[in-house]
Amino acid sequence: MKWSLFLGKPWGIKLYIHWTFLILIAWVLYTQLSQGTPMPEALIPIGFVLAVFACVTLHEYGHALAARRFGVGTKQITLLPIGGVASLEKIPEKPREELIVAAAGPLVNVAIALVLAGLLYALGIPLLPSGNGESISGSNFLASLLAVNIILVLFNLIPAFPMDGGRMLRALLALRMDRTVATRWAASIGQFFAILFALGGLLVGNPFLIFIGVFIYLGAQAEYQNVSSTSLLEGYKVRDITMHSFTPIHPFDRLEKVVRIMLDGQEDHFVVLDNDQVVGTLSKREIISGLNKGGEEIAVQQVMNKAVQAVDPEQPLEDAMLILQQQKGQVVPVVQAGRFVGMLDLENISEFLLVQTALKQREDE
Repeated sequence: MKWSLFLGKPWGIKLYIHWTFLILIAWVLYTQLSQGTPMPEALIPIGFVLAVFACVTLHEYGHALAARRFGVGTKQITLLPIGGVASLEKIPEKPREELIVAAAGPLVNVAIALVLAGLLYALGIPLLPSGNGESISGSNFLASLLAVNIILVLFNLIPAFPMDGGRMLRALLALRMDRTVATRWAASIGQFFAILFALGGLLVGNPFLIFIGVFIYLGAQAEYQNVSSTSLLEGYKVRDITMHSFTPIHPFDRLEKVVRIMLDGQEDHFVVLDNDQVVGTLSKREIISGLNKGGEEIAVQQVMNKAVQAVDPEQPLEDAMLILQQQKGQVVPVVQAGRFVGMLDLENISEFLLVQTALKQREDE
């Protein structure tokens, strides 16, 4: 994610923290100091925030490591002021696997809560936080951290997308029905909860509950639309929509030639070939970036994307769409037995989905 600081690769998975997290730390410190709290005591709430996000990080690694067990990689984990995001390459489609991956995060928080409860019991400290509930101190630090982990478990188990509970509900339903139908049911249940949250927020005047309601409603809708679109690709291969009409580009061509082709037609993504071998791809973004840096005389090979991931004509179309999404919409070459046979991009898949949707609607009428 842009504007994020790289923290390392625990368990081989990149961990980033977004720069806005620093605003949260600064706000906590400012709040404490403005209340006249001495600096040593003001650092305790900051330590608590860091401890909470350590728990959130472990929660996300729970998802990532469980997904790895089923052959699903994680591109990165990013920490934001509102929580963490594990960018899995895909959501496991087998119900049992999705159930395990979704449950792994909350189970990590359950484990943390049990450890904290055991530690508090051993130290003879009450499990419930002491004080007025508004400030974190050394006396209620661990108990407050225990409470936060319990809240994280309960919140994530709400049976609504995009929370873990929504994915667990969908996985359980998919054990007995089609995944698309299971997603529709899970999304509808999630939207019901979203409406309850929003109404509750309106009744008690709590904007945070309204925000949660809107967040859940939109998340449920987006998940259903995504699964519905993916289901339309089932059974189709890359060869079914491979584009064969394109203009090949050579690595030594000047950007002037590419710009001329782009302005003269609809092409804005190109495959770069050298002796009929794919050596790179070129997107509109890279073309504009190259023009900014070197003008129209710069060679294609200086600005093209060399990290090419090709697909085979016999691969499932869903795999190709996943690769394109990971590459942020760049063109993907189609290569068979080492020979370049065509290309594919997200716009091509989107047009295919429009056709399939129209045909399905006609069948349903």
